[in-house]
Amino acid sequence: MPEILSRDCGATIAYDRLEGRVPGVVFLPGFRSDRSGTKALALEQFCRERGRAYVRFDYQGHGDSSGTFEDGTIGLWAGDALAVLDRLTEGPQVLVGSSMGGWIMLLCARARSERIAGLLGIAPAPDFTEDSLWDRLDEEQRERILRDGRVEEPTPYSDQPHVYTRGLIEDGRRNLVMREALPVSCPVRILQGMRDDAVPWKRALQILDHVQSDDVEVTLIKSGDHRLSEPADIDRLCRSLDSLLASLS
Repeated sequence: MPEILSRDCGATIAYDRLEGRVPGVVFLPGFRSDRSGTKALALEQFCRERGRAYVRFDYQGHGDSSGTFEDGTIGLWAGDALAVLDRLTEGPQVLVGSSMGGWIMLLCARARSERIAGLLGIAPAPDFTEDSLWDRLDEEQRERILRDGRVEEPTPYSDQPHVYTRGLIEDGRRNLVMREALPVSCPVRILQGMRDDAVPWKRALQILDHVQSDDVEVTLIKSGDHRLSEPADIDRLCRSLDSLLASLS
C-alpha cells in the first residue's frame, strides 16, 4: 500500500519513498502515467541498491491519488510535485521528469532553485499543451474544446482515448516555460528518442538553448521512441543518472 500525503486543499497524494543519502531523486511521471511505470520502478531499484533517497508519486487524478483526471491541469500537478518536494524530501534533489514530467520538473526548478541539484529529462515535453496539442487540433476540434470544454483523441499508449480539457489548455498557457530564458543553473541531462511520435527530437535542443546552465548534455537515441522503456533505454537512463549524481559529489 502506498503512503499518503494530504495537501492543504484536501487532496491526497499517493507516494512511495526510500530513505537514503542525498542528493535524493524524485521521479515525475508523464501525462496519464503514474508511479508504477517501468521507469519509476527501475529508478527505485537503482536508488535502493545505492542507498540513495528516492520518491515516486501520483499526481491528482492519477494512480492511487485522489481527484479526477479531467480536473487536472499543469499548474495543479506542478503543485503536487512541489508539495512532495517540500514535505517529503530534505536537502538537494535531482528531479527526473518523463514527458509531461519534464515540463513539471522545469516549473519546479524555477520555483525551488535552491533545492534542485540536477535535472534529468526523458523525452521532456514542456509547453506541449500549446505547441503540440493546440497547434495540431483542427478548427472543429478547437471549437468543440471551447464550446464543450473537452475533446477526445485516440492514443497508441492506452485503450482509452486521451481527454484534453479547456482548463488544461488555458492553465497550460499560464505555465509556459519555453517563451523566455529559464533561470536553471544546475546540471541538466536530456534523453530523447529520434523516433518519438509525441515530442519532436529538436525540442530537446530547444531546451538546451533556453536553460541558463552551461552544464547541459543532450543524448539523442536514433532508434528511440517516446516511452524509452526498453531494457537498453532503462540501462541508459540508470547510467545517465549515475553519472549525474557522481558529478554532484
